[in-house]
Amino acid sequence: MHGNSMCPHLFFPAMKPIVLFGTGKIAEVILYFLTHRSNRQVAACTVDRDYLPGSTWQGITVVPFDEITHRYPPETHDMFVALGYQDMNALRTGKCAEARQLGYTLASYVHPESGIPSDCVHGDNCFVMNQVLIHPKVRLGNNVFVWSGSMVGHHSSIGDNCWLTSCTNISGGVDVGSNCFFAVNSTVGNSIHIGENCFIGANALVIKSTEDGQVFIAESSKPQRLNSRQFLRMSRFSDI
Repeated sequence: MHGNSMCPHLFFPAMKPIVLFGTGKIAEVILYFLTHRSNRQVAACTVDRDYLPGSTWQGITVVPFDEITHRYPPETHDMFVALGYQDMNALRTGKCAEARQLGYTLASYVHPESGIPSDCVHGDNCFVMNQVLIHPKVRLGNNVFVWSGSMVGHHSSIGDNCWLTSCTNISGGVDVGSNCFFAVNSTVGNSIHIGENCFIGANALVIKSTEDGQVFIAESSKPQRLNSRQFLRMSRFSDI
């Protein structure tokens, strides 16, 4: 893991206002939690100049990224990079690096009802939603996003710049490399290594260690010959 040093889980120990990088759907979700379920103020949003949505977004001032240090300097503001998992998280990773180079501390958000253990450590620009299940002795790298319903087993380590979508299941003692993506209901077996830049698709099951850059896709369920009305009539499902 690289970047800022790891720190024990605390719910926003610093109190600087936050500049949010991003104005997309992920930024909307993160803005909601920062506004309604945190003790931090969002002072402004920023994006690259070519992507400006206007002078405001969601009622918040939007500033071009090339002007951000002049109007909301890192001495008085933190930043959170609220981008998605495009290009195996590379876009978000790059913007985190740019923000650090400008001198910003990257805040992390851990939902107050997430219930993660006090000995769980995480890096910067992490986002942990509510209703996750993270066991003791877990380490999350920098820029790790954990969506609701995910489970990370004891003594597992999640590398930098990873994304765990809803209901990801990672067993105990797993070592996950950087820049991985785990889709809905993906499952990883106990005490294995997931290489860097791996894509684990929806409902995929991985029980052996992987190489870097591998893709695991579960076959989609096939449609039945009967339509829904015929199926309900034949199965008597509606009688239950």
